[in-house]
Amino acid sequence: MVPSPPDIRQHLLATGGALVLGKGFTAVGLAELLTTAGVPKGSFYYYFASKDQFGEALLEHHFAEYLEKLDGLLKPDGTPARARLLGYWNLWLDVQGQGPCEAQCMVVKLGAEVSDLSEAMRSALLRGTHQILERLAGCLGEGAADGSLEPGLEPGLLALTLYELWLGASLLTKVRREPSALRAALALTHQLLAPPAAT
Repeated sequence: MVPSPPDIRQHLLATGGALVLGKGFTAVGLAELLTTAGVPKGSFYYYFASKDQFGEALLEHHFAEYLEKLDGLLKPDGTPARARLLGYWNLWLDVQGQGPCEAQCMVVKLGAEVSDLSEAMRSALLRGTHQILERLAGCLGEGAADGSLEPGLEPGLLALTLYELWLGASLLTKVRREPSALRAALALTHQLLAPPAAT
């Protein structure tokens, strides 16, 4: 059943996201996308001038959903910021360690592929990852303020270090097809986010 017009754009992005996570961006042709989505070619070009523009919108859609979930995980809720951060990385391990394509990280899946292919998509990746880092740094700063983390930490640098650690571990998990790299990342994250020493 073809979606109603207001939903076609979202339907194309959702369908494309699943296909791209499974095969990569360049391997998914427009014909496959349209057949899978059950949408005519004219509808695609009504919303997207090119596959490149579709790819940019796909990444923006992914980050919008991801940031909404991240905000829900990190928002102040009465628990220490350290606990909220560790909850985020435990969830990352649970999701990324499952193995199926649907659980893969879009940044890991597309980062190297599209950064050399499309400036628009590279910029979308850059904007999205920057917003993730802002959220992480903000929560790390809250941890220093609420006493759950060392007060002398540099939130921006630590956010970047942790995010790079987890992206690298996710990539190794894809290569190895088992989650030992993610478990090692979690162990190091616990060390980097150790609570202040008792005085």
